[in-house]
Formats: sequence, C-alpha cells, structure tokens
Amino acid sequence: MGLAKYWYKYTNKKKYRSLKNKLNQEKRIKRYNRDYSSIIQGILHKIQHQKNLSFRHSGHLGDIVYSLPVIKELSKTHNCTLYIRADKPMTSEYYKHPSGNVMLSKKIISKFLPLLQEQDYLRHAAFWEDEEIDIDLDLFRDLPVDFSFLSHRWYFHIAGIQPDLNQKYLEVADHATIKDKVVIVRSLRAQNYFADYSFLSKYENLLFIGIREEYEELKKMVPNLEFYDVKDFYEMAQIIKSSKFFLGNQSFAYALADGLKVPRLLEANPEFPVVYPIGEKAYDFYFQEHFEFYFDKLYTNL
Repeated sequence: MGLAKYWYKYTNKKKYRSLKNKLNQEKRIKRYNRDYSSIIQGILHKIQHQKNLSFRHSGHLGDIVYSLPVIKELSKTHNCTLYIRADKPMTSEYYKHPSGNVMLSKKIISKFLPLLQEQDYLRHAAFWEDEEIDIDLDLFRDLPVDFSFLSHRWYFHIAGIQPDLNQKYLEVADHATIKDKVVIVRSLRAQNYFADYSFLSKYENLLFIGIREEYEELKKMVPNLEFYDVKDFYEMAQIIKSSKFFLGNQSFAYALADGLKVPRLLEANPEFPVVYPIGEKAYDFYFQEHFEFYFDKLYTNL
C-alpha cells in the first residue's frame, strides 16, 4: 500500500488523498489500541470501583482549571485529590511563558494552590511528590487525536464523564476592597491580531491584574488603564468574581472567569481556538466591530 500511495500522488490526487487519510487513520487506531486502550479501560474501572481517586496534572494553569469540572462531577461520588507536578520540561516553544522552559514552576504552583485548596470538592490539593495516582490528566497531550477542540472536553474523553459546563466550578469569596471594575488580563501569548484595544481609553474603571510586562504593553494603547499586583491566584479569582465584567484573551485568567461564570468577553484566538464562552452573559469576538459592540453592551447594561 505504501508504493501505491506514492504512485497515486503523481497520477491521481483524489485517490492519493483518500489513501493517505486511510493510512493515517489506521496508524492512529493501531497506536491507540497498543498504547492507550488499556489505560482508558483502567481509568473507567477505577471510577466504577474505587471510592478515592487521585489526579495529577503538570499544567498549564488554564489547562488545570479546565479539568476541574470533571473532578467536581466525580466528587459527587468519590473523594478526590489533585496533585500538581512542578518543573515538567516544556515540549513546545511558548512565547514569553511565565514559567520559562517548564510547564509550571514551583513559584507559580505556590500561588495557585490557595485557590485549589478552597474548593470543597477537592479533599486535598498539593504538590506532587511521587505519590501513586489513579488518573494522569496529562494524558490528553499523548492521545492519538487532534485536541484542537474545547479544552474542558480533553478531560471528558479521559474520564468518560461529561458535566454541565453551564455550572460554576470555582468558588471564592468576594474581594474585600476591589469591586465593580472592568477587570482585564491580556497575555502576550494567544493574542488576536484583529483586535485593537485603544478604544477602551474612553471608558472608566479599567483594572489590569496580569503580569506587569503585559500591563505595560497594553497601557501603550489604553493610557487610563490601572494596575494591581495580586498576591496569589486566589486573590485574582476574588477580584474577577467582584468585577463588573472580565475581558481577556485565551489565558489562565479567562479560565478563572469561566469557572466563576462572571460576565465575560473573550478575545478569541484565530490560530488555536480551544476556548469559547459557555453560559449567560458570556461572549467572544474575532473582529474589531464585534469587540467594541460587546464591550459596550456589557459596560452599559451591567
């Protein structure tokens, strides 16, 4: 069949594409059956027969947040523990990643754990220190499927659990002092090149709570933008919860806004759209006209 494929490549393009697709599908099926079928079966068996379930995730932060709906659903019938692995080497190049050349640094995890430890559906959340685990949530990166679909669903297809994504999956207290701001986080990665933020300068009460370098970049377009340096990601979630609404691109902060189900506007990623709004008062945009329309809609009506 290999020789036939190359023959058709030059003599029959349609037949070549069909044969190439068939060969790729067969390769993926063979790989799944050889390397992953037994793992998926083992996960199902553990969910069906164990009361306690332990999970491990190596990041990124937003990816961990998007795994929480599955864990929350399983917590209705199981005791769930989540371990976070530090310093797993980066397998792809990420522009200005906050953890450098690893998925998650210990410093970043230390800022994240206070938020996880406040979730009552997690019996325990901690650094992974070689504990035996039941479900490796990093598995989605290895499965022989194209995972350029909604991030939450990566974990649906590991655990076979499909929770209602209209429901909140993060709980935090209101922030004591910062309230009713338009809270903004725009990471330097995953930006939409169709979007121009400069029109925001005509609005008031704009607060940036991301990394200072990100703030300084956006302030060039929005001179009236304020900055607040959060002490940890629990406080970040508190500020988002207490906001008028949230604006951001495909980032960890948007994942928090989604988990809290606050009114929110997503700067959609034209290149890798694995996140989109689910729930009430939640919108996204690709183009400037829609950006300005939905921002004003949220600003005026809330």
